[in-house]
Amino acid sequence: MDADEPIRDHDPTIAYQPELMDQDQQPRVAGAFTFALVIERGPRAGLAYILAPGKTTIGRSTEANIFLDDVTVSRQHASVIADGGSLVVEDDGSLNGTYVNGERVDRSDIKPGDELIVGKYHLVVAAGDG
Repeated sequence: MDADEPIRDHDPTIAYQPELMDQDQQPRVAGAFTFALVIERGPRAGLAYILAPGKTTIGRSTEANIFLDDVTVSRQHASVIADGGSLVVEDDGSLNGTYVNGERVDRSDIKPGDELIVGKYHLVVAAGDG
């Protein structure tokens, strides 16, 4: 394995290299996809989850697309909907709430650079090369 090649945990998770920023200083992860969520703080910090077009579920359930194993995360905590070049996060009735840039939301548009807080996990929206 090449030292510069990202370490692959399992699809759709890849290692995050925080030094990769675009000219606007927005988080960017190399790859042929449009958006990713990068765990900035919390267990598994540094991992990036690629957001496929459509709905991506986040929660403590093993059925969630993004599995966050901690009691501060509800089983079906939140969903991110990717539609073309836009992203929306929706809280799915979680106990501890879903936060965008520190503000509790039921539904909110999000963009690269925004911070999403789910339980004790802090995730940053990053752009890809797709």
